[in-house]
Amino acid sequence: MNKHNIFGLRYELFSKKETISRICSAIDSGEKQFIRSDLNVATIVSCQHDAALREAVNSSDLINIDGMGAIWGAKFLNLAVPERVTGVDLFSDLLATAEQKNYSVYFLGATDSVLTKMIQNLKYNVPNLNIAGYHDGYFWGKEEEVVANINASGANMLFIGIKSPEKETFIHEWSSKLNVQFIMGVGGTFDVISGKVKRAPQWMQKSGLEWAFRIYQEPRRMWKRYVKSNSVFLKMLIQAKLGQKTN
Repeated sequence: MNKHNIFGLRYELFSKKETISRICSAIDSGEKQFIRSDLNVATIVSCQHDAALREAVNSSDLINIDGMGAIWGAKFLNLAVPERVTGVDLFSDLLATAEQKNYSVYFLGATDSVLTKMIQNLKYNVPNLNIAGYHDGYFWGKEEEVVANINASGANMLFIGIKSPEKETFIHEWSSKLNVQFIMGVGGTFDVISGKVKRAPQWMQKSGLEWAFRIYQEPRRMWKRYVKSNSVFLKMLIQAKLGQKTN
């Protein structure tokens, strides 16, 4: 793969189409397991002081850049810039692919009510999707039981709708005990597909203002996370740019 690096985190220049092709190739060829991760500003910032999270992300088989802020940061530093591959869009396209290729899927994360509504929507939009099983995201202390349940389901693909860094930590610690062929952390995607959280309009997505839309919807929970991570990332970029000029 054509690997690149931003603040100690690698990423690939794969388009969404190429990413899906690589994932399907891994499943169809019987590779033991394939893990896909993504980078956004919050993850990049967190990884600067969380070595375990950085190791978990970098150990993935394929890493896309998800957030527009990270795309802009790469451009600012004159790094190779890939197509932005968002988790929500990739998740939706992978489910359509799973329906066509008869891959079975397992959903782990969110609340029971969100899972129930999401699955209702999926049964309407991808009616022939083989859903092997699902479990809410509140299973801490019962990881072995959940892993056993996932394995018993026979699922090919596991989608984990848990926030960072918990999802990366879970994948890193338990992937070797999971029999699924493909694992992908999808963060709050289940909330979007269920309709609990609305996605930003296209113009805001393209303008890199999804964070502002998230704050608008959930101000109490999201404002501190985005304002802090964005300001720290901006400082990192400026320092790195100044370092480039003095080298």
